[in-house]
Amino acid sequence: MNRDVIIPLDFSTRTETMDFLSLFGEKKPFVKVGMELYYAEGPQIVRDIKKLGHKIFLDLKLHDIPNTVKKAMHVLSLLDVDMCNLHAAGTIEMMKAALEGLTRPDGTKPILLAVTQLTSTSEERMRKELLINTNLNDTIRHYAMNAKMTGLDGVVCSPLEASLVKDICGKEFLTVTPGIRFADSKVDDQVRITTPAKAKEIGADYIVVGRPITAAKSPVDAYNRCVREFI
Repeated sequence: MNRDVIIPLDFSTRTETMDFLSLFGEKKPFVKVGMELYYAEGPQIVRDIKKLGHKIFLDLKLHDIPNTVKKAMHVLSLLDVDMCNLHAAGTIEMMKAALEGLTRPDGTKPILLAVTQLTSTSEERMRKELLINTNLNDTIRHYAMNAKMTGLDGVVCSPLEASLVKDICGKEFLTVTPGIRFADSKVDDQVRITTPAKAKEIGADYIVVGRPITAAKSPVDAYNRCVREFI
């Protein structure tokens, strides 16, 4: 299994981003560009980070009508990112359209993931606010199976659900798991969380570790700790 630690670049400017990446010297950690940075700096920031030698997870969580998502994914495929995603709740038709749009003429494409349920969503919130009356685990299993049947590479899910996704979709189906905290870290706004070591034990393929690294006194030391515990 090829495990990796992904660092979210949750910054609002190019300067902050490049200053952070410069801390790592010759190391080139896998990074995630999310909505905040992408909307602030546009696609050029993705190109600039790619030129530095980093793998990039472009985390924009597309969710729209199938034709719009297809066209958007075609544009994103030109950025040479390594991973991107959409919401599984957008339906199988939307996921099929996304896959079609993302696939380049030569047949290559970035890893495409479906978001099951955000790690800030609890079962209580899902039932009361989203009116989804099946339990959380059953919803995640169903969304993951839809993604697999559509031909996607994996899902974004809580590390607590990685094993149940593997059980139903197979070991080769990727699980990318945010909601990672060190045992001595603050929980912040995450609900379904675990540690890097536990995520490894559960069988996650990639973990996304944000504030425990980016807000640490020494982000490089925190990243190295995370790598030691997970890989």
